[in-house]
Amino acid sequence: MNLPDLLFNADFERLELPDADLLLWRQVDLGRSYDSLLQELTDTTDWRQEEITVYGKLYLQPRLSAWHGDLSYSYSGIRLESKPWTPTLLGIKARAEALTGKIFNSVLLNYYRDHNDSMGMHSDDERELGRQPAIASLSLGEERTFLLKHKTRKELKTVKLVLPPGSLLLMQGDTQRYWRHGINKERKPCGPRLNLTFRTIVTFNRGQRDK
Repeated sequence: MNLPDLLFNADFERLELPDADLLLWRQVDLGRSYDSLLQELTDTTDWRQEEITVYGKLYLQPRLSAWHGDLSYSYSGIRLESKPWTPTLLGIKARAEALTGKIFNSVLLNYYRDHNDSMGMHSDDERELGRQPAIASLSLGEERTFLLKHKTRKELKTVKLVLPPGSLLLMQGDTQRYWRHGINKERKPCGPRLNLTFRTIVTFNRGQRDK
């Protein structure tokens, strides 16, 4: 099957949330086993544990990360200089693009080593991502629960979405504007999870504003 054909032959679900545009593929064809991809990426990626500042204090992020792509990226006071694409990452990117119909120029890899690793609630709304970013999130390894919380509508309960290995979640439209997302620690021990979030970094000319 050619990659463009995947776009028309893969089943996805549209998650009905207000002020959001979310598509979920529960199992995508990556051309090889999920376990072998997890093992390769875990072993060959140059992982880093970044520091973040919270209320004036420095903390190590409770996960490992790496940034690959065409451009650098900044978030939460952290500057990520891009590393080159690898053949494996390019192959996964091509499949994510075929499925979603989007073009990506970067990927953030997050490695959750066990149940103690997590991701705080946040929005991917940095200026470099544009006004309505499309972010494709691919999961490998252990199932973890993805949380979504509306920023202003307190009557809406937190959405809990279990992401199995091989699933792809596309967040687009106004999702980042109105919703925060994250992953809590687990109470019970669990194995490692690897998450790849493909995104497009927008470049601006000097003096240009994002309108």
